[in-house]
Amino acid sequence: MKAAKAGIGRAVDRPSPDIRFYLFHGPDEAQSRALGDRLLQSLAAERFIVASGAVKTDPAALVDEAGAMSLFGGKRAIWVEPAREEVFAGVEALLQAPAAESPVIAIAGALPKSSALLKLAESSPAALAFAAYVPEGADAQRMVIDVGRRFGLKIAPPVAARLAEACGNDQAVAAQELQKLALYIDASPQGPRELDDGAVDAVGAELEGSDLPRLADLALAGEVGELADELARLPGAAEAIPIVRALHRRLLMLAPALARIERGERPDAVMTALGKSLFWKDKALFGKLLALWDAKGLARITERAGQLERGLLFSPAPDREALGEELLSIARAARGRC
Repeated sequence: MKAAKAGIGRAVDRPSPDIRFYLFHGPDEAQSRALGDRLLQSLAAERFIVASGAVKTDPAALVDEAGAMSLFGGKRAIWVEPAREEVFAGVEALLQAPAAESPVIAIAGALPKSSALLKLAESSPAALAFAAYVPEGADAQRMVIDVGRRFGLKIAPPVAARLAEACGNDQAVAAQELQKLALYIDASPQGPRELDDGAVDAVGAELEGSDLPRLADLALAGEVGELADELARLPGAAEAIPIVRALHRRLLMLAPALARIERGERPDAVMTALGKSLFWKDKALFGKLLALWDAKGLARITERAGQLERGLLFSPAPDREALGEELLSIARAARGRC
C-alpha cells in the first residue's frame, strides 16, 4: 500500500506486524535512509544487508533471509540498497511466502510511475511504499521539529528554519546536529528542553560556517583550481556524506530545468519560470550550469554520485579522498565542455 506524508511517521514509529516489505523511494535518498533507520529503531532490530545483485541472481535468497532466525536471538531487518527492478522477483516471492521472520527495508531512490517494483509494493497489503522528496519551506521546518522531538528538543519555528537552512534541508545531517545539540543542553525524550539560538550558536557554528553547496557548484562549473583549494581547506572533521548530498540537491534542481530546455523551451523562459525557487545569488551560476550540461551528462554524474554515497555509507569510515577525486573528475569534465 501507498503511505501518505502525514502517516509515514506513525507507520515507522509503530510498525505493523502485517507489513513485511518497506519500499522507501523518491529523489531524497537521505530521507529514505533516515526513515529506514527510524524503523530499525522502532523494531529494535539489527540491520542485515543483502546486495541487490544477490537477489537478482537468486530471488529465493530474499525469502530465505527474511525467514531465517537470528543466530543470536535478537531481531533483525533485511536492508537492500539500491533496490531497483532487478529485485522484483525476490520481493514478489517474499510477499507470496506464507510468513516472514524479518521485514525487508528497501532504499530505491527515484522510481518511475511505471516501475513494476513500485506497483507491486503499492498494491500489496503486506507492503508499504513511500516517496521521499526534499522538504522545503514550512515542510523543512516541520522536519527539523519532528526530528528534534525524538531527541527531547522543543524547537520553535524560527530556530527550526535556521537549522534547516544550515543543514541544506537534509534530514540525515539535521539528525546528526540535533543529537549534538540535545547532548549539549542535556535534553532527552524523558526530559525535554527548549532549544534556543544560544545553543545553536555554541554548537552549530562549524555547520553554519561551512558552505557545502559551494563545493558541488565549483565542481559542476568546472572550476578545477578553486575547487582543489577549497578541498585542501576543508577542516579535518568535515564529513564527506553531507557534501555528496549537497551535490545531489543541486543535480535535482538542474535536471527538470534542463529537461524543459531540451524539449525546446528557451533558457531565459525557464529561468523566469523558476522565479523565487532560486536564491538571487544563485541565478547567474544556475544559468551557466544549464548552458554547460546536458541531460546525459547530468545522468552520469547522478549515477556516480549515488555510487559514491553508497560506498561511503557502507565503508568503515567516510573516505574524503574518494570525495575529492570524484568532485575533481566532475570539474574536469565540465571544463572540457567550456
